[in-house]
Amino acid sequence: MTRYLAATTAVLLTAAVCTAVPAQAGTAEVVVAHGNLRDLQLGTVGPFDHASARVSMVQLNGRSRVVLQVRGIDRSVAGRDFGAHLHAGPCVTGDGAAAGPHYNSDTVAGRVPPQVDPTTEVWLDFEVSRAGTGFATTTVPFTPLPGKRAVVVHEMPTDHHGAAGPRQACLPVSW
Repeated sequence: MTRYLAATTAVLLTAAVCTAVPAQAGTAEVVVAHGNLRDLQLGTVGPFDHASARVSMVQLNGRSRVVLQVRGIDRSVAGRDFGAHLHAGPCVTGDGAAAGPHYNSDTVAGRVPPQVDPTTEVWLDFEVSRAGTGFATTTVPFTPLPGKRAVVVHEMPTDHHGAAGPRQACLPVSW
């Protein structure tokens, strides 16, 4: 746990838009992405239209610790919960479908049917503060495969089936 905390602290101080530090035996791989959220519902006003986010993922010994920070959320939604997940595809402005389904470790492993829960997917639900910020953290027992991915913010909190409603915004994450 100390390694996770130290690595997460180091990630939060990183200034790169999206970087990956390769793992060596017994060391963590660190992935960081930050920037303005991309609007997935063009033509409509939403609470994430002027928001930015930072995601960091520390991968160590087959586990991943993921931290999401969102700023600049419209304060009119303070107190509301929103779902956020790592998706299998890329983040494309105006095209929520491009992000594909949630990244699911069972699907990647070929398990049929895949289990859908916080142990097989990266769920990062957050509550919006009065200051217009959101924060989430989770640890999952797998390391997502590299690729062009997206952290997608949904309209509602995640239910027990993994659903969270329409896609509002996304942050590109690649490594």
